[in-house]
Amino acid sequence: MSVKESSSGPADIPRVAVVGSGYWGKNLVRNFHAINALYAVCESNSETLATLSETYPDIKLLKTYQEVLHDSTIQAVAISTPAETHATLVREALLAGKDVFVEKPLCLLVDEGKELVALARDQSKILMVGHLLWYHPAILKLKALIESGELGRIQYIYSNRLNLGKIRREENILWSFAPHDISVILGLLDEMPSNVQTQGGNYLHQQIADVTVSLLSFPSGVKAHIFVSWLHPFKEQKLVVVGDRQMAVFDDMEKTDKLLLYPHSIAWKGQNPIANKADALPLALEVNEPLREECLHFVNCVQSRNVPRTDGEEGLRVLTVLEQCQEAMKKQRMSDAYETLPASTAYFAHESAFVDKGVEIGEGTSIWHVSHILKGSRIGTQCKIGQNVVVGPNVSVGNGVKIQNNVSVYEGVTLEDLVFCGPSMVFTNVLNPRSAIPRMQELRTTLVREGATMGANCTILCGVTIGRYAFIGAGAVVTKDVPDFALVVGAPAKVTGWMCECGVKLVWKERKATCSCGGQYTMTEPNDENPVSCTERMRLP
Repeated sequence: MSVKESSSGPADIPRVAVVGSGYWGKNLVRNFHAINALYAVCESNSETLATLSETYPDIKLLKTYQEVLHDSTIQAVAISTPAETHATLVREALLAGKDVFVEKPLCLLVDEGKELVALARDQSKILMVGHLLWYHPAILKLKALIESGELGRIQYIYSNRLNLGKIRREENILWSFAPHDISVILGLLDEMPSNVQTQGGNYLHQQIADVTVSLLSFPSGVKAHIFVSWLHPFKEQKLVVVGDRQMAVFDDMEKTDKLLLYPHSIAWKGQNPIANKADALPLALEVNEPLREECLHFVNCVQSRNVPRTDGEEGLRVLTVLEQCQEAMKKQRMSDAYETLPASTAYFAHESAFVDKGVEIGEGTSIWHVSHILKGSRIGTQCKIGQNVVVGPNVSVGNGVKIQNNVSVYEGVTLEDLVFCGPSMVFTNVLNPRSAIPRMQELRTTLVREGATMGANCTILCGVTIGRYAFIGAGAVVTKDVPDFALVVGAPAKVTGWMCECGVKLVWKERKATCSCGGQYTMTEPNDENPVSCTERMRLP
């Protein structure tokens, strides 16, 4: 098969510039050159350019994309660059009046994809996406089998695309491997999924999925399963289509019989299904390199102005499903990490708050915007947890505690009942932290006793006890134990007075003090652990 030529020779063949000649781009260079359509290669790597010059001495070598755009003799571009660059490069090429072939995915955002499709339409330019499997004879044969009804009613499809590397960092495995399978499944079924579920595993990088499993449910009742991974012990590229009359298996790793037809059937005896197995039948296929066929198809579309088999609209459908998979995976990760609160829960948590599984929260407690309660923590009843608060892991918070905005209550800290933590006050749990030296086994516990108040922006060094109804002034730095009822201020904090349970500073007469609330206090011996004792508790209003 060759590109259509006029009677005057190959002059009518479109001039194509390949942009990016690296891992996959070099294959586009080879194939466009083989069909006499390669005019130029745009490549920023000097060593690669030197190699290209030796291998393809007849082509033009360009270092910048602007040179491609400004060369009016270049009719079409084939883009094989990182996915994050696709939207910009495709847009600039279309605006420069070039027809465009872009490797999958079309781009990374559905809204950008819609803009590109509309731009290609407005500019009357070809926009084709590199969904290679639609140029594989096995997939074309499989499509024909489905359309002719030979497989019967399609029941489900599953695909595996697995390998060890090449591991990317500019995109996750879903965007790297799954576009091929999504494209084929959508094309075989001629419908979009009504529901998408995806789970992913991040093993090599916290933010990049290395393995994903997606389940697509279609309005017709068909379900499709897509398993992709670049952490697999061997390479596998397999697609299975199950119909109620026959089943088909496409195995791209097979050398010869890549497409097998299984005329299995299911018989019913009473209410029991019985499987009747039959031998596989290999189907004859043309022996063509899919990438060569894809390049030929693009060039012929540029010549004829026909719509490509995998045009921008098809690329946009695939992009839509990819985005749905990505969003489903994000929701699944959130669900795995955080507990979804039942509607009947006895406490309130704002929709932006995160509550881990295995947390106990008492009745009447409220947890506000973007706060996070980590696993193993226990929070009592009637507590008020403000915005951007972190509690845990494994922290105990008593009843009636108020924790104001921007406070972190770390592991090792215990808050008894009625403790007040002012805005942006700080707890620590390691005395001498270093980033390079793990010291979580050296946690020093901090105990805040009943009713104590810690003012805004104060700092509590670990390993101390804050006494009952003590009052820590705003901005104070506490470096040692604080007695019951003590008022401490400064850095380091020092005792400057004594406080009633109600939060009023006490005035002393002959070692006794009576608060307006009714609380009565007595000074004890100077060497006692707590120099003040309450002889009559405050009267509650």
